[in-house]
Amino acid sequence: MKAILIIALVALVVMVLVSLVRGIVAFLQSTKMDLEGGEERVKEMQLRQNKAMMSRIKYQAAAIAVALILLALAS
Repeated sequence: MKAILIIALVALVVMVLVSLVRGIVAFLQSTKMDLEGGEERVKEMQLRQNKAMMSRIKYQAAAIAVALILLALAS
């Protein structure tokens, strides 16, 4: 049981990192486009950035839940 939870925790941490990188890339692209003046594309990139950050928050919450379960099992 603990091995499955540890694997799930590692997978969730990786997904948090992937979501974080995607959000940062979208932020950098939207900043670049904002400077260039492409307003339609900027809104699309901002929505993409928000979506990536919301998924990061969901994965973090799931990782915290799994970590709490592991702590409960350890005691």
